[in-house]
Amino acid sequence: MDLTPYVDNLRQELAVAAEAGGDDARALAERLTAPLESAARLTLLNALSAAMGEVTRELAPGSVDVRLRGLDPEFVVTAPPAPEPFREAREPVDLPATPVPPPPPADADDGAMARINFRLPAHLKARAEAAAAAEGLSVNAWLVRAVSVALDGGGRTSPPGRGKESSGRGFTGWVR
Repeated sequence: MDLTPYVDNLRQELAVAAEAGGDDARALAERLTAPLESAARLTLLNALSAAMGEVTRELAPGSVDVRLRGLDPEFVVTAPPAPEPFREAREPVDLPATPVPPPPPADADDGAMARINFRLPAHLKARAEAAAAAEGLSVNAWLVRAVSVALDGGGRTSPPGRGKESSGRGFTGWVR
């Protein structure tokens, strides 16, 4: 992105403002334009960097980075990874057994709860609601369990006998 037109526009605006002040103000504005050019570029870069930080927060896990190429910024967009398409297994597949830790009992809760505002793209919200409904859970309970499983490194997110595993095409459980 070429910042020169924006810096030139600022220089012209300063000249127009100096015209109202007479010859002394015009001469001062001409002396200040050269040193102000680097300050104006730095300020524009800071504004662009802050804006791309906000865009990155909205795109997470994707991102937009601002990099300098010479005197001008360049934007590097990293798209979020595409989700792997769901494939039904045509033949039995041996998967490693990864037991999912049971959710803590309601009476084991120490009562300490934290409230957060969680902004989610609409398409993911709809999928989370559908997954929670399929398992007979509230969206909040489903999200708490999903976060817990993700942090504990569990592989499966639904308890035995519920969700996609109960479609009649497979078995869930322990074997000796």
